[in-house]
Amino acid sequence: MRVLALVGPSGTGKSHHASMVAAEHGIDVMLDDGVLVRGGRILAGRSAKREHTRVAAVKRAILADPEHAAAIRAALAGLAPEGILVMGTSRHMIDRILQALDMAGATVEMVSIADVSSAADIERARTIRRQHGKHVIPAPTLEVKKTFSGYLVDPLRFIVRGRGTRQLVEKSVVRPTYSSLGRFFIADTVITALAAHAAGAVDGVVRVSKTLLTSGEEGVALRLELSIRGGAGIPAVLRAVQEEVAVQVEHHTALNVLVVDVLARRLVVGGRELP
Repeated sequence: MRVLALVGPSGTGKSHHASMVAAEHGIDVMLDDGVLVRGGRILAGRSAKREHTRVAAVKRAILADPEHAAAIRAALAGLAPEGILVMGTSRHMIDRILQALDMAGATVEMVSIADVSSAADIERARTIRRQHGKHVIPAPTLEVKKTFSGYLVDPLRFIVRGRGTRQLVEKSVVRPTYSSLGRFFIADTVITALAAHAAGAVDGVVRVSKTLLTSGEEGVALRLELSIRGGAGIPAVLRAVQEEVAVQVEHHTALNVLVVDVLARRLVVGGRELP
């Protein structure tokens, strides 16, 4: 398999330029920060940008975890691509990644970020990383949101040209859970409070008595118990609550809402709550 390496210091714009470099060299498979991407789809791996510390992120990026490396190897075996673009901060890092992929003897074509980006653009990328803690994942926003719940994601679209072709490419600008600005997280109490507020705003809901949250890497599941106004039409109110809670939580937190279970615990008639 042909191996092309895009190398440069952290925060200099490698992920941003990856699609352009790959297209120019006729390659459509990329390995960036532990994630295998092809044609805008995340095929395997876990992004280093999901880790909570810088040390953990480095280990993830070099495929230090045997299970992670095995998943990438299996995906590559199924794809059998002619070439792959691997990104890293140095030749040593590239060699570590290839060793984890059982490709230590492969011939590597090296491309420096300085060869494909101007000094001004590199400095701009570094400034954005330092001041805003933003990173790029070479995959569309829809892919990133469904795979990396909890990221603050913005799309970045542009045209790339390579070997006589033009294609629209979408990348995702993200704020990881760690950055130079500190660790980013959303407390469970914030999510449950947001869900309760959204439910309480639905016509027919008198009170939200309980909000429970179950969270995982792929997203969150919510359960709400409500008091409903008599005559409001319970099924319609519950459906409206499910929709409003999902929309508001996803909009304000970027979390994937996997399910919203709603239970009408009490009926309110004439100002009295009936069980």
